[in-house]
Amino acid sequence: MNSDSERMNGQLPEKDSGECAEKARTSVAADDFGREFVSDEILCGETEDGCRNGGKIVIEAQKNGGRLDAFAAEHTELTRSAVQRLLLSDAVTVNGRSEKAKYAVRMGDIIEIQLPPPVPTELVPQDIPIDIVYQDADIAVINKPVGMVVHPAPGNPDGTLCNALMFHLKDLSGIGGAMRPGLVHRIDKNTSGLLVVAKNDDAHNFLANELKTHSVARTYCALCEGNFRQDSGTVDAPLARHKTDRKRMAVYPAGTAGAREAITHWFVRERFPNSGAGGRTLLRVELETGRTHQIRVHMAYINHPLVGDDVYGIGSASAVRGRNDLGFVGQALHAERLRLIHPRTHEQMEFFAPLPEHFKAALEKLRGANG
Repeated sequence: MNSDSERMNGQLPEKDSGECAEKARTSVAADDFGREFVSDEILCGETEDGCRNGGKIVIEAQKNGGRLDAFAAEHTELTRSAVQRLLLSDAVTVNGRSEKAKYAVRMGDIIEIQLPPPVPTELVPQDIPIDIVYQDADIAVINKPVGMVVHPAPGNPDGTLCNALMFHLKDLSGIGGAMRPGLVHRIDKNTSGLLVVAKNDDAHNFLANELKTHSVARTYCALCEGNFRQDSGTVDAPLARHKTDRKRMAVYPAGTAGAREAITHWFVRERFPNSGAGGRTLLRVELETGRTHQIRVHMAYINHPLVGDDVYGIGSASAVRGRNDLGFVGQALHAERLRLIHPRTHEQMEFFAPLPEHFKAALEKLRGANG
């Protein structure tokens, strides 16, 4: 196993960051999927969970893979509930035959998923409570709760932050498209914390450029598995879409086609050596770049995955959930601080979001166990 310092220069061979998903070869026709996830820096049309166009997904199982619905969800950009709906309509076959959701996937099975054509949708304002930390005529800063999807996608047609924004804010920029009004960047469903929203196109363009030039400072609080030997460090390791699992990102050597620069700085805040299998560590994490899943992938890459991360954690997704003894829903990651230049006044502004209650409770539990 390579040490933290050996991994941080980003020059190691390609590594699949996190082995929770069973490996499968996935072939997708060119237009089957919507646009891939783009950088967290600038949101310009990606989906959070899935396919936007009709088409067919074909998966060849490389080993026995558990239930069919769970296996298909793990190896595509569909949610498990979406797979189950497709199963009920006989849109999922195994070796050319319709099967039930509980079918046990076997090595060599060919799973075909026929996706329905896209249904034109309109973003409906919904009276969903959200924490608006700040707003003026140009921007709004939101403290997103864990579990909230940022924008509609297959499997999450409503109940998103965008639906709430449409209800609570009068004006939003339209550059991101009708289904993503105001969104300049995003954070994952199970990551809580701050993101900035543009209320007009001028503000959107300004903020997008600030993000592109790394002028927006974003600080996260992350609870990781294992004890960090050093007090601080930097992970400089390019990221690209995983070659076979379209829901995941992976580290690739510099110069690899499609791989984009990704730099994460981390600082130890607190150590909990008596927690978990090998201790746990609370970090302050600062993004120099903002790629999809960047912190999650980089922490897994240096063998310190986020507590509760069932995508990039060590072992199977169920094993990660089983080891999550601290009550987290998904990964232990919170976007706690955001510093930016205001698009109209050019004043530097800084915002802070305290840890959500479940995160604070987990830390208190760890402190009690570590005396």
